[in-house]
Amino acid sequence: MATTEGNADRPAGLKADAIGFVDALVIGLNATSPAYSLAAVIGPVVALVGIYAPGVMFASFVPMLLIASAFYYLNRVDQDCGTTFSWVTRAMGPWAGWLGGWAIAMTGVLVVGSLADVAVTFGLLTVGLDSWAENEFVRQLLTVLLILVMTGLCVIGTELSARVQNVLILAQVACLLVFAVVALYRVYADTGTLASARPSAEWLNPFGSGGAPLTAALLLGVFIYWGWESAVNLTEETRDPASAPGRAAVWSTVVLLVTYVAVGFAVVAYAGPLFLAENAGEEEFLFALLAGEAMGGWDWVVLLAVSTSALASTQTTIIPASRTALSMARRQALPARFGRIHPRYRTPDVSTWWVAGIAIVWYLVVRQISENALFDSLTALSLLIAFYYALTGIACAVYYRRRLTESVRNLLLIGLGPLIGAGLLIWLLVESVIDMADPANSYSGVSWLGLGPPLVIGIVIALVGVVVMLVWRFVSPAFWSERPGVAGPEPVKDKPVKDEEA
Repeated sequence: MATTEGNADRPAGLKADAIGFVDALVIGLNATSPAYSLAAVIGPVVALVGIYAPGVMFASFVPMLLIASAFYYLNRVDQDCGTTFSWVTRAMGPWAGWLGGWAIAMTGVLVVGSLADVAVTFGLLTVGLDSWAENEFVRQLLTVLLILVMTGLCVIGTELSARVQNVLILAQVACLLVFAVVALYRVYADTGTLASARPSAEWLNPFGSGGAPLTAALLLGVFIYWGWESAVNLTEETRDPASAPGRAAVWSTVVLLVTYVAVGFAVVAYAGPLFLAENAGEEEFLFALLAGEAMGGWDWVVLLAVSTSALASTQTTIIPASRTALSMARRQALPARFGRIHPRYRTPDVSTWWVAGIAIVWYLVVRQISENALFDSLTALSLLIAFYYALTGIACAVYYRRRLTESVRNLLLIGLGPLIGAGLLIWLLVESVIDMADPANSYSGVSWLGLGPPLVIGIVIALVGVVVMLVWRFVSPAFWSERPGVAGPEPVKDKPVKDEEA
């Protein structure tokens, strides 16, 4: 098995040292699309758990931080842009690794179209073109064009992508903080338009509501943190690749925690328990409604935040899928064509355009079924997210199993932490499957084969992945001859170490 000490043993390919730690951090933040995620999730979370929404935001952060630790330490020993695919292959074998890579690639396909659609819709609303936003043909045309433009930026170069992301993250975070500050100020100044309530430490108790609503809210909470690992997919293009991408991943989860909890407090405080109870059925519009209430004619600030958030995430979500496909191709787990590097821009142009093309087809086909079907496809994301995050956590403990008893730090940060994070996500995955089995819990409320559409979509994606894997196993068997490896010396030293054969 090839070693991964620095980039010395890598063939010429992706452009090394293209971005730094701050750029990687920004890309990780933008990949989560914080403003869009809040707009989509804060309403349903509040409807489920009421004033305990900030606590749910905090509780959902815990498994993310534990899995981020796994990403950090696995990246220390293997700086491969395929992340989960490469690490799980090394730790647990090619079959598990291939399925992890497939899950990452499919998340990009499922979500890119929806993100671009939201960016276009909220962008048109921000500038007053409401009639364009309501026109299905115009909106879908602009969505496809936007995907093509953002894909082009990904191909042209990582530096350009990073510069664009720097601007977009500033815009959306600033807008979100403006909303939070204005809402909380009006609460304490007693100038709100609703029956506001002053923030209480009790709201941070995630178990305040308990029962099934808590589980559903935690699932939504995990979704809004998803995407921070995009920074690690750029490890081969980042300065200090053994450390900077992993640190960026960890810190992005912390920044997201602060942002989400702050906005959660602002929403609950400004609305107040009475308003939240009376508008429990309007969860999809709660954030926009409160923005108008709190900021009056300045509610366009929040619309702009959601638009720029979705715009940024349209670009950054393509990165993990395309880099994973590249990594799989150069290990002969996918056709070699997907491993092509553009000779001028030194980016994976073929895999990037393929991801965008499949995402466009998926978006247009699902959109023709119904808008609710598009939402159902997004709900299916939680299955794929929980699967490959949990797989990464387990792989970390397995890969470093001979190093875990050498220090308390190793045991906690490389062993128990990732395993606990994986366990929590597996529990949420099982709860998701149970919940999605009931068609009444889907956006469309219809039955597909007696099950909810999100679960059917998840099952079909998994089955297609297994079929493709088995076919490619017989077409190109070289990848499946790889043997799992075991970590070498102490993994927390400054330089990554070579791994040993099992």
